[in-house]
Amino acid sequence: MNPQGERWTAEQVLALAPDATSRTAGGKLAAAGTWSGAGAHGQAVWGLCSGSGSKPYQTVVDLNGPGYRCSCPSRKFPCKHALGLLLLWASGEGGVPGGGEPPEWAEQWLGDRRERAEKLAAAARDGGPGRGGGTGDGAGRGEKGESGGAADPEAARRRAERRAQRIASGATELERRLADLLRDGLASADRAGYGAWDETAARMVDAQAPGLETRVRELAAIPSSGPGWPARLLEECALAHLLNQGFLHLDGLPEKLAATTRTRVGLTTPVAELLATGEPIRDRWLVLGRQDGTDGRLTTRRIWLRGERTHRMALLLSFSAPGQSPELALPTGLVLDADLTYYPAARPLRAAISTRNEEVPHAPSATTPSAPEGCDVDTALAAYGAALGEDPWLDGWPVVLADVVPVPGDGGWQLADERSGSALPVDPRCAGRADLWQLMAISGGGPVTVFGECGHRGFSPLTTWDPTPVPLLDTAAQGGIR
Repeated sequence: MNPQGERWTAEQVLALAPDATSRTAGGKLAAAGTWSGAGAHGQAVWGLCSGSGSKPYQTVVDLNGPGYRCSCPSRKFPCKHALGLLLLWASGEGGVPGGGEPPEWAEQWLGDRRERAEKLAAAARDGGPGRGGGTGDGAGRGEKGESGGAADPEAARRRAERRAQRIASGATELERRLADLLRDGLASADRAGYGAWDETAARMVDAQAPGLETRVRELAAIPSSGPGWPARLLEECALAHLLNQGFLHLDGLPEKLAATTRTRVGLTTPVAELLATGEPIRDRWLVLGRQDGTDGRLTTRRIWLRGERTHRMALLLSFSAPGQSPELALPTGLVLDADLTYYPAARPLRAAISTRNEEVPHAPSATTPSAPEGCDVDTALAAYGAALGEDPWLDGWPVVLADVVPVPGDGGWQLADERSGSALPVDPRCAGRADLWQLMAISGGGPVTVFGECGHRGFSPLTTWDPTPVPLLDTAAQGGIR
């Protein structure tokens, strides 16, 4: 038995898999006869897996993170061997006994990870140039300092000024494009097709403004989105105009709204700076849900948490190249004892893990004893409305709905609240998801607790409890739904 907490469930392990193929392959390796020298102690699990070669694969997992190392050639993280080992460990003492010390090859890797974590924590405390890790501002998107020495602050300031000037030029050009569209009439967008926006999106890339590029591509997709598209296009044009004007007049905005505006155009605070200057919040954080998405160039993983004491929501982001799984892999249902530092914003949500508190047990329970406390539909809408008042570009706000009944209908799905008689429509973009019927089957026509995002399009469900957390979204297959 892991002395710092109960073993994970098979569902929590499989939630870490980068794709369906890895889940299947990992399941086949979760047999005691496949492994030798397996053991678990503290936050480490290790073992030797026989393969096609003469030497077995050395596999070790650090449950903090979690992190993985395997001597196999796979580029997936976790690989099938790490998944198989964790599934065997989750099955109980018979598969992977507890106690004992890791072998030398496993201890060396675990020690290196501890040393890197200590250096990062020290750099954050001292305001140094530490590297970001899994919840940073994204795989090469921010400025990088050299790990061996202090970055030149004057050079960093000049780079920041040049980028701000490029983004301002991009915002000005997008303003002209929006003015042309409104002058010619919205119907021209339907006739012009997607290609007319492609050049504008490329200009936003050149301006290093990924947030503006995303807005442009959303504008391009609206004319083909079905009935009522002119109204949606006008709304999106207004939001893009508001973002452009906000960035072009940053000096006149309140500090927190200015921070939100910078984030929305694609400027984020480097992790080392955030951890050095931000105020960490200590709590036990429940992992409510996880979702992967890709734009063809970058895979983004979103993990939502809620504090047990503070009741604050938090969003962790991690990134990876296409075809690879982001490093941060906290399974749904895990309870994480940690300090989180929020990124500056008018309505803070995105956060980074400052420290995980080793002296306090934070391994996930084998099962979630009960569903988290939730709210009714009216409260969920009020929470989204309050957040939208501070961040007008917000697509949705994370909420836990309690005692709602999923109801299919000709006009789309709804989550009905029998207590108040209110109902919240499910986001139409979720209409093709088979997991809505899974949610219906779990509920059996009765009320359930559901976590998801409440937004202007409706509610996008991600997790329900039966009584253990059931991820509703197949992140490998449905990553495009935001």
